[in-house]
Amino acid sequence: MNAVIRRIALAAVPLALLAAAAWAQTNAAKAPAQQSIVERGRYLAQAGDCIACHTVPGAKIFSGNRAMPTPFGTLYAPNITPDRDTGIGSWSADDFYNMMHTGRSPKGYLLYPAMPFASYTKVTRADSDAIFAYLRSVPPVRLASREHDLRFPYNNRSLLIGWRTLYFKEGEYQPDRGKSVEWNRGAYLVQGLGHCAMCHTPINALGGSSQEKAFQGGLIPMQNWYAPSLTSNREAGLGDWALQDIVDLLQKGVSNRGTVYGPMAEVTFNSLQYMTDDDVRAMAVYLKSLPADQGPASDPAGAPARADVGQAFTEGRRIYAARCASCHGAEGRGKLPHYPPLARNQSIGMSSAVNPIRMVLNGGYPPGTKRNPMPYGMPPFAQDLNDNEIASVVTFIRTAWGNRGAPVTAREVNQLRSATVE
Repeated sequence: MNAVIRRIALAAVPLALLAAAAWAQTNAAKAPAQQSIVERGRYLAQAGDCIACHTVPGAKIFSGNRAMPTPFGTLYAPNITPDRDTGIGSWSADDFYNMMHTGRSPKGYLLYPAMPFASYTKVTRADSDAIFAYLRSVPPVRLASREHDLRFPYNNRSLLIGWRTLYFKEGEYQPDRGKSVEWNRGAYLVQGLGHCAMCHTPINALGGSSQEKAFQGGLIPMQNWYAPSLTSNREAGLGDWALQDIVDLLQKGVSNRGTVYGPMAEVTFNSLQYMTDDDVRAMAVYLKSLPADQGPASDPAGAPARADVGQAFTEGRRIYAARCASCHGAEGRGKLPHYPPLARNQSIGMSSAVNPIRMVLNGGYPPGTKRNPMPYGMPPFAQDLNDNEIASVVTFIRTAWGNRGAPVTAREVNQLRSATVE
């Protein structure tokens, strides 16, 4: 009897070893697959620039509580680490997708549209699941999210039903079968995770924007920067840009046609520099195809002299020669790629003078990126020049060399002198 038991036991050993080997092989296969979806999610989270809102500079990643000032009060981004009590550790992949897709929390309350769910609704389920897998992989942080500080009646979430009726259309991105695969990839990234229209579309008093005015530019509330129209060749419309110049601006931060500063510099630093060449090119293809809402401006060299510039133009020319010409050139031609040209520069003559005023006041650097790790910056002149002097030099730059911008007043400069610089 004992001999029989021993034979059965010995026969079972190879079977056990085979089962163990099969289990190990299955789990070994699962590990790379799981790692792959996490890495994919990391890439997509960077494409969506999630860190910009959900991480206080210097704090642990995605631990939340970064303040987002709005005309209605201050919102605070939530903790999205996998902590079960204060983060999203108790969420399922379904919960996360439904939040991205519908703008509702797992508990059913409506999200304020500072969370760009109107764009994220276009994200596919597969990409949503990958982002969720990545967020589940970051270290959990036990940190309760701060309550929003909104004025009455904006602290009443039920009012969001009206906002959603006017400005939110739920649904994943649907490819345009009449366009190329590359164009559709670019449209998906720009309209969805990139949520580019959130800044580059005019925002009304209700904090909403219409699809009809998408990408037509507007002042970014509370940030005091102007996001130019991407549809108008009179502003930053990209119709006459070389494709490589668009790619360079997005991914590198500088190009032969311009340089990114302000909020766009943060987008390039946090997000666009890490995207693949193919994805950035696809975005450029889509952006270049946006229809112009205004025709191209006539040759700036033929612009008539502006009679209303007068003394400001003369004073501004003197200041420019003393302070600016060493980098940007006596005739505003710049020194590519580090010192952008000011002559015939669409961003200088935009309808809003906010950006050139802020650059003269506060200076700044384009982002340090993988393709441009040591960017050249511009010094601030707020301490050296008074409001009238800054108004004069900006007026000169906006009207010299055929540029068609309107003159700037000292009052406009003074209003921006106290603007927050983060």
